[in-house]
Amino acid sequence: MIITVTPNPSLDRTYEVPALERGAVLRSTADRIDPGGKGVNVSRAVAAAGQRTLAVLPLGGPAGAALAGLLREEGIEVAGVPVAGQTRSNIAVAEPDGTLTKINAAGPELTADESEALLATVGERSAGADWIACCGSLPRGLAPEWYAELVARAHRAGARIALDTSGPSLTAALRERPDVVKPNAQELAGAVGRPLTTLGDAVAAAEELRSRGARAVLASLGADGQLLVDADGARFGSAPVAAVRSNVGAGDASLAGFLAAGGSGAPALAAAVAHGAAAVQLPGSLMPTPSDLAPGRVTVTADVPLDRPLTEPVPAPWPSTPVPPLLLPADPAPSGALPPRPLSPRPHRPSGGAARKGARDE
Repeated sequence: MIITVTPNPSLDRTYEVPALERGAVLRSTADRIDPGGKGVNVSRAVAAAGQRTLAVLPLGGPAGAALAGLLREEGIEVAGVPVAGQTRSNIAVAEPDGTLTKINAAGPELTADESEALLATVGERSAGADWIACCGSLPRGLAPEWYAELVARAHRAGARIALDTSGPSLTAALRERPDVVKPNAQELAGAVGRPLTTLGDAVAAAEELRSRGARAVLASLGADGQLLVDADGARFGSAPVAAVRSNVGAGDASLAGFLAAGGSGAPALAAAVAHGAAAVQLPGSLMPTPSDLAPGRVTVTADVPLDRPLTEPVPAPWPSTPVPPLLLPADPAPSGALPPRPLSPRPHRPSGGAARKGARDE
């Protein structure tokens, strides 16, 4: 089973329009409403593949109830943590060329008790899980160290952790040695504080994240494909895409494919690429089913073309605070080697707080 943790879930409504014109009255050619949030999308993709998944998330108000209902309709088990605030609703506008414009609401502010309840719920439901995927932005009320605390608790319980977040939350969690981190190109550039213009730049940035604690890095590079950098070196995967319809949740589908295929090695990377390529050809944040996948069109190689320019280079990453590398053993024992048991809660005091074109889904 794959458990997902989404601290800031949403209801996502997507409108498809011929073109986005500011100040105009637009008529959509299609629209849909889907459960939203990065971890939620991972659960949806796992469920679409016919595997068992549990979504742990805070739920508040009518929007939270609607979200839980939509998830259950997709065959996803829900472990909801009641919160006083209202679950957020997001709006996305998709254009025919794949450009996506998103308006993401801030979401509710979680209290210290709600934060601890969310951590405790993960612990109570973690026994026997193959992976715990922690994904997306943190809501107001949770400190950047919140994910680091979750990773630390999970590792003490013998669980494997995949982390898909960015900025200070990613930086803080690296020292707890997540088993996999999954940045996109912009997040990868931001984490190392320098531009990425070639595949070689992306590989070097991923290796830097490994030196800072990540055991493996699965990097989504949009139209350029995906990289997996781990103790065995770097591998590059790609697949042709006829047309991008919506890139909402494409990275989440990739992570789901990667984890469902075991979470390591070339076969898992190939599954990630196949899921991501299928997702961008579907409307809204619809997750691919096995019939949507084209694994025969995926290419994976350990001979990474380091000099290849990125189709969409990242010239100006957001500021990043340099973090020195950790002094780690060359081949640490995997956390999954420990016998699984529920996470034991520990008091936590928060101190406050995309395929081709378009916005990242968070």
